[in-house]
Amino acid sequence: MDLSPAQPVTFLVGTTPVSGLWQQAPDSWALYVMAHGAGAGMRHAFMGGMAEALALQGISSLRYQFPYMEKRGKRPDSPALCQATVRAAVSLARTLAPELPLIAGGKSFGGRMTSQAQADSPLEGIKGLAFLGFPLHPPKQPSATRADHLAKVDLPMLFVQGTRDALADPAWLGPVVERLGARARLSLVEGADHAFHVPVRARRSDSDVLAELASILAAWSRSTIG
Repeated sequence: MDLSPAQPVTFLVGTTPVSGLWQQAPDSWALYVMAHGAGAGMRHAFMGGMAEALALQGISSLRYQFPYMEKRGKRPDSPALCQATVRAAVSLARTLAPELPLIAGGKSFGGRMTSQAQADSPLEGIKGLAFLGFPLHPPKQPSATRADHLAKVDLPMLFVQGTRDALADPAWLGPVVERLGARARLSLVEGADHAFHVPVRARRSDSDVLAELASILAAWSRSTIG
């Protein structure tokens, strides 16, 4: 299937212009508002590959920059500014495709900032949150305190996590998801690390893994949206 190129868009966070990329899927039935990880922006290969894999599943996407990444800074913005960016991106998504149900989330840090925004005050029009590698704790420092705010999220949540993710020890993440009850689901990707790379011996390419991630997210979105 031939996909149309992602279209650049711009929106304001306060008075700061921020860039996004709008990937419209053929026969689209949902839209994923996808934030990037802490160290790589919306044009990273993972983000672009994920947008294309989702488009093949009929899910359009809006990926976008946080202001610090737009300025090529290395230090993430304050949580308040990140959450404001999430809200502005969601507002733009509603404008781009008002007829489509919205799912929000993203890769690692971006997913966590989205969940914090939702916990603080519901994001308008969002049907659920999907996290691609939720960063539960720093490497080799297992803890669940970064998940405390999730108790305030009254939406369906999907955690897509690699079994070798150094930022989410399964022994800690599993109980977190269990405590969230029926509104949360954990889907494990065998052998994947935090970047969703798998060992060479697995004989699976990055595109194979991206296709799996998109399939997981699409199936969950179908059941969530109804």
